[in-house]
Amino acid sequence: MKDVLWLVRNTLSKTFRKKRNVLLYIGLPFISIFIAFLVYGGSGVKTLHVGIVDKDHSQIATDTAHFLSGLGNVKTAAIPQSELKSQLADGKLDCAIIFEKGFAASVRSGNPAHIRMASIKGAEVTKFVQSYLYQYIDHIVSISKVSSGNEQTFQTMYDEFQKASYKVKTIHLQDLSQSSDLTYQTMGVLILFMLMSAFSLSELILAERENRTYFRLLSSPVSTGKYVLSNVLCNLIVMAVQIVLITAAMKDVFHMTMNLSIWQMSAVMFLFAWISTGISLMMVSLSNSRNAFNSLQTLIVVPTCMLAGCFWPVEIMPKALQKVSDFLPQRWTLETLDKLQTGHPLSSLYLNILILIAFALCFFLFAIYQFSRNRNTRNFV
Repeated sequence: MKDVLWLVRNTLSKTFRKKRNVLLYIGLPFISIFIAFLVYGGSGVKTLHVGIVDKDHSQIATDTAHFLSGLGNVKTAAIPQSELKSQLADGKLDCAIIFEKGFAASVRSGNPAHIRMASIKGAEVTKFVQSYLYQYIDHIVSISKVSSGNEQTFQTMYDEFQKASYKVKTIHLQDLSQSSDLTYQTMGVLILFMLMSAFSLSELILAERENRTYFRLLSSPVSTGKYVLSNVLCNLIVMAVQIVLITAAMKDVFHMTMNLSIWQMSAVMFLFAWISTGISLMMVSLSNSRNAFNSLQTLIVVPTCMLAGCFWPVEIMPKALQKVSDFLPQRWTLETLDKLQTGHPLSSLYLNILILIAFALCFFLFAIYQFSRNRNTRNFV
């Protein structure tokens, strides 16, 4: 065990002596999380600025504008027609409501018209205001129909309607989908960098074999098994540090709402660290040179992460590719994290955990088989 620890310490010291490796293993994941945070984490509750152009100058138009001003997160302001276009173009207003001449008369007749909405921000803004505005106008139209054209009856009922304690109360619900998307995207990026880290560290086996360092080590009391075990431990240590730092940054630096506990997330990701190490060792066992290993890395890491949905939701891909993703460990890792975010207890996801463990065992057993199958140390470790 002393020899293994010496090899681990020596490998880590030699690896992180280069600043480029510090950036690769630690810096790039942080930068990627920051980019994901900018993309997914920038929205919140926004106040809509609504301009009111009243050309009708009627009680109904005035009361309608007053109703809109009472909505939560809506701020109204009376503006002249001449300033409408400029304020919309400058972004001072999100939308404007124009009460044309004849608006009140059309509402009284039961056929509301002579009202327009103007916005350069599209339906995302106007639909919110329209839903409340049209509901309010429909109430007045109902009064008009009940009054059957009797002006006095309409006015009495309308006044009672205005005095009623009818209010619209808005309650803001936390949008968990956004925080879930942000966590999903961040974990997808972390999975990519964990695979890259595992391949980079496992490549040291081939590099030391090519420069004959490996054979000099074997002439000492260090055995092949101890050497490979030290590489496995180096992989797990580096990826464990990545997991701890990234999850801590998500919680304490970016203040993300992850909807699952840190230890659950870390446990699932550490299980994937074993899978990443197993995949990288399997590729080492299949490679005769560093060039062949790098070619396999190019064919495996990024394409499989894309198919597994590390960069975008897997649901947007064709059905055939979605079925392919079911055979990838990245997909099962992300699915496990996604279910944990939606409230599933970890104990209910035993099948997902067993599948991830099976992936790790298969990769390690295949690597061990390949290492032991070829006795020529010039070709395989």
